[in-house]
Amino acid sequence: MTDRQYAAAGVDLEQSEAAKHRIAGLVQGTRTPLSVGAVGAFGGMVRVPAGMRHPTLIMSTDSVGTKVLVAVQAQRFDTVGEDIVNHSVNDILVHGAKPIAFLDYIGGAGLSTMQLAGIVEGVARGCLAHDMALAGGETAEMPGLYQPGNYDLAGTIVGVAEEAEIIHGDRIQAGDLLLGYGSTGLHTNGYSLARRILFDRLQLQVDSWLGETASTVADALLAVHQSYLTALYPVRDQVHGLAHITGGGIPGNLVRILPEGVEAVVDASSWTWPPLFALLQRGGGVSTDEMREVFNLGVGMIAVAPAGVIPTLQASAKYAGVATWVLGEARSGPKGVRFR
Repeated sequence: MTDRQYAAAGVDLEQSEAAKHRIAGLVQGTRTPLSVGAVGAFGGMVRVPAGMRHPTLIMSTDSVGTKVLVAVQAQRFDTVGEDIVNHSVNDILVHGAKPIAFLDYIGGAGLSTMQLAGIVEGVARGCLAHDMALAGGETAEMPGLYQPGNYDLAGTIVGVAEEAEIIHGDRIQAGDLLLGYGSTGLHTNGYSLARRILFDRLQLQVDSWLGETASTVADALLAVHQSYLTALYPVRDQVHGLAHITGGGIPGNLVRILPEGVEAVVDASSWTWPPLFALLQRGGGVSTDEMREVFNLGVGMIAVAPAGVIPTLQASAKYAGVATWVLGEARSGPKGVRFR
């Protein structure tokens, strides 16, 4: 099969090479003192930071889900790249890890060089913001598996922490308080339901105005996932547990860090849902229980800590520009999450 036949089958090698050249420059720009090896090698390489007694690698792989479909509709390609980095940073931050390397995966069909580069530009921007190397990745053209112009975006993050300092949640005890950290919207979860409500049920377009949110549908849905590294990493030794509120909402994620015999009681009146969530509930006729299971409802992270350190945590969050509030407490009881 000639190159022309391969292009007719849906894979343009010439465009692929152009995209790789653009991406290589973006990757080069994220290299840190821990980076090893050449850009474009078969494997990405980073050193473990020096001076650690018992360094432990903490890793996570995730995607931005169907948020990419909104990005395709809006023809915006860089924000979801930043989303996947920030989401992944938060996933290992809950264990007290410092991010040191990231790898991305883009699978799709019919994406132009500019579109692919736009996605990776967002990834690179997220890596630079966290002083983390974009150590490598993969772009796969798969016509037939994806409709032309569609793609999937996933990433793998590598972080490191001293083994004795890893946060597991086992120190959480009755009397600890729950500190909520504000989200910047849906983050990267609940988009299948949000899209169904806004686009199918309410018949809105990406450029439709959502008066309650003071933004368009595209701006509201493509708001970049908040990273909590600056707010929490400097005070990580003060917390007993951290929960990143992703798929499953507050109940599905907070329960993952609770030890046996501890119940988390969330005061539902301690905050007001941001307008986007209220609009989704009303427009979709969604029950409050289901809203809590699907969306973060304005809470992107929860720290569980002794009452005496809450002012320290809030001061660190304020410095990072993140809103916080006490949204409940830990009590003795059967392991679980309860709203009051």
